[in-house]
Amino acid sequence: MLLHFYKMNGAGNDFIVVDNRDLSLSDALDADTIAALCDRNRGIGADGLLAIEPARAGADFRFRYYNADGYEAEMCGNGARCFGRFTAHLGEKMLKRVTFETQVGTLAAEMIGDDVRIAMSEPKDLKLDSGASEPGVDAPLHFINTGVPHVVTFLDSPEALDSFDVATHGSAIRQHPDFAPAGTNVNFAAVLAPGHIAIRTFERGVEDETLACGTGMVASALIHHLLSGAASPIRVDVEGGDTLAIGFEKSGAQAFKNVTLTGPADFVFEGEIEL
Repeated sequence: MLLHFYKMNGAGNDFIVVDNRDLSLSDALDADTIAALCDRNRGIGADGLLAIEPARAGADFRFRYYNADGYEAEMCGNGARCFGRFTAHLGEKMLKRVTFETQVGTLAAEMIGDDVRIAMSEPKDLKLDSGASEPGVDAPLHFINTGVPHVVTFLDSPEALDSFDVATHGSAIRQHPDFAPAGTNVNFAAVLAPGHIAIRTFERGVEDETLACGTGMVASALIHHLLSGAASPIRVDVEGGDTLAIGFEKSGAQAFKNVTLTGPADFVFEGEIEL
């Protein structure tokens, strides 16, 4: 069969997008097929696949996200922005706001000029200095779940971040027994100025560094606030070259509400591929 698809990217994090509102693709999109589609040498190439499905209760759509390994993940912040931009164009006129069901609750995407603002789920499982360690990383490993699990560690300087071996240390921390069995995404960050940080992310499921990670930006921004007191919104520079904004409100000493992620979500191309 021929699969009609769209390619989108959010701050360099790229996705295959398929319209499965009639559920005709559900059997075809198994883990092996999705992994093959995401393969950058033999397939379309992407960090993951987004499938639009009909909502089951109270939202406009259902959000399904699959990592490049073919397995479904709970959430993806950059993917959610692309999902919001895509679904806003499905009707006769572009919507300014779209809601969609995810595994972490119903989220909303708001179109703001060329950017998309996602209302994120409330973070959980926060632990400053998790107690885990990794040789070659001389800084505490903080943990927070911003829809998916993330470790955040701050390096000494932007220069140290630029030259850091993200693949080696990210893979080791992702597989660390303290974060088993699910594993974790890993963010290496540096402070550029108060309220402005840069990050590099090793993504679970992609098993490599990606140009951006939305939930990782949120995780890193919230940890930066807790460590420094920096006010909302916090700006985050990613390897893809974009700067995104993380907004939040405090709901306790180490708790947050009304967390948002604002940044670009762009169409790249559309096409067909034989499955």
